Amino acid sequence: MSEKSDFKWGPATGVGSMPGGDAREAAKTVTGSFEDFPFLAELPARGPGADMIGRTAGLLVDLYARVEPSGWRVGDRPGRDTKRARSWLGEDLDALEEFTQGYEGPLKVQAVGPWTLAAALELRNGEAALSDPGACRDLAGSLAEGLRAHLADVRRRVPGARLLLQLDEPSLIAVLRGQIKTASEYRTHRAVDRQIVESALRDVLGVHDGPTVVHSCAPDVPFALLRRAGADAISFDFSLLTQRDDDAIGEAVEGGTKLFAGVVPGVDGPLSDPAGSVMGVRSLWRRLGLNPGSLAESVVVTPSCGLAGASPAYARAALAHCARAARSLADNPE
Repeated sequence: MSEKSDFKWGPATGVGSMPGGDAREAAKTVTGSFEDFPFLAELPARGPGADMIGRTAGLLVDLYARVEPSGWRVGDRPGRDTKRARSWLGEDLDALEEFTQGYEGPLKVQAVGPWTLAAALELRNGEAALSDPGACRDLAGSLAEGLRAHLADVRRRVPGARLLLQLDEPSLIAVLRGQIKTASEYRTHRAVDRQIVESALRDVLGVHDGPTVVHSCAPDVPFALLRRAGADAISFDFSLLTQRDDDAIGEAVEGGTKLFAGVVPGVDGPLSDPAGSVMGVRSLWRRLGLNPGSLAESVVVTPSCGLAGASPAYARAALAHCARAARSLADNPE
């Protein structure tokens, strides 16, 4: 059997980021909340290099980035910012390894996808890499090589884990629609052709022989494009769906694509009862005429986005709530 065909998807997991700066505490919370589907936590509150762009920039091969007042910019050699990003990732991996001794099952790791990275990472002239098609290709290639090495490192540390690779692409729709602003902020970069976007995503997702998921907490997630690019699952903020998405979601489910439904708010606030959190998912299934028995098999319950902006207490409660909501979905699909 292939890495994908016998992958056991857990019922619930997190998106990626957690509050605070204590790697051990984050790993303890994640592994305690999701005993059957933990993830490698990200802690952006630690500062540049722990943020999503800096963390992924630290994975790049033969490309380096440093912090400028305007953001992350390509540099000639690995400087202190690159070293700091790699050091923090090492801390997170050490903590994950400590709390997954003997673990066997699915484990999710996250990195920024090639298009959000190209929209955020500046070239030496101060413009986004998105402005240069050659730079976009180089960036995607470097990211692919870096992810290959990163996945191998995680496998060595947690040998019993079956890895799921998640690419975070919150800027993908803006890239496709030509909405990424130039450095002057007076203009926007041209929209990137959908086939080029799809091809780069396919190349980066293809470095992993196991299952993959693409996450976007922006509206209008391009479900069909992501499926064609090879994503086995799509992660999204459920509250941003509209009935315009129904056909694409129905086709995705019938085609075997998993849905990571972000139904638990990512910032502090009251939590409804677990059954209430997945009520919208059940309604969607009825509207699409899908078999209720396929709900738990097709849906993984998550927060709506990362939890970096939440309080530690809320983050713990939100993860536990996801696990309870997933059990509700499995026990009462109707």
